[in-house]
Amino acid sequence: MLFSCEGITKCYAGEKVVEDVNLELFEGGFVSLLGPSGVGKTTLFNVLSGVDRPEAGRVLLSGEDITGISGRVSYMLQKDLLLPHRTVLDNVILPLLIRGRNKGEARDYAAAFFPHFGLKGYENKYPRSLSGGMRQRAALLRTCMSQNPVILLDEPFSALDAITRIRMQNWYQDIAGEMGLSTLFITHDVEEAVTLSDRVYILHGKPGRITERIDIVPPRPRPQDFPLSPEFAGFKRIILEAIGLICN
Repeated sequence: MLFSCEGITKCYAGEKVVEDVNLELFEGGFVSLLGPSGVGKTTLFNVLSGVDRPEAGRVLLSGEDITGISGRVSYMLQKDLLLPHRTVLDNVILPLLIRGRNKGEARDYAAAFFPHFGLKGYENKYPRSLSGGMRQRAALLRTCMSQNPVILLDEPFSALDAITRIRMQNWYQDIAGEMGLSTLFITHDVEEAVTLSDRVYILHGKPGRITERIDIVPPRPRPQDFPLSPEFAGFKRIILEAIGLICN
C-alpha cells in the first residue's frame, strides 16, 4: 500500500465535517472521491496533504505516519493559480525553487517536460496566452515538479468545456502512466470517475463518511470505447444509486 488514511475525523468550529474516513491508494493507482458539494471532500484533501491536522486518525505514506506534515504529497487545487507576472516556465519551476534548486538548473530540468505536457514553445509566454486546457496542463506540470509519488487533484477539469475535459482526461491517464504517478482525484462527475478510476469512494452525509467503495473493471488502460460499453453504464448506475440520485 502506497498511501492511505485511517479513521480521519476533522472538525471546524466544533462541528464534524468528515468522520472516520478510511481509504487506500496503491502504487500507480487512480482513486476517485465522489460526493455532493459541501460533504467535506476538500476538507479531507487538506488533511491528506498535511495542510490541516485531523482531530482523529492518521495519514500514511509507504507505512510512514505523515499526518500534519505538508510537502510529502503533491496537491493541485481546482483553480490553476498560475501567477500572471511570471512566465509559464517560471511558474512551473516554483516547487523546485522551494526545494532549493538553482533557478538555471530548475529551468533546464522543467523545460524537458514541456513537450510531454503539450506546452513546447510556450516556456517564455505568460499565462494569459494559454487556453484553459493549456493552463491546466501547466498547473499539473508545476504540481508534478514537487516530485512526490502521490498527487491529489481537486476537480482539475471541472471548469473546462466537455470536449477539452475528455481530451484532458485521456492525456492525464497517459502522462500519469509515463511518470509513475499515483492519483487521488476529487470529482462531482460520475462519468469522469468511472472513466478514470480503479476505485471510487463515495463520501456522503453530514458529517461526510465513506458510504461505498466501488472497484471499477476492466483494469486500466481501458479500451477507448469503454464509455460506450454496458459495463460502463452498469458502474454509472451503481454510483448514481450509491449517492441517491436513482433508486434501485
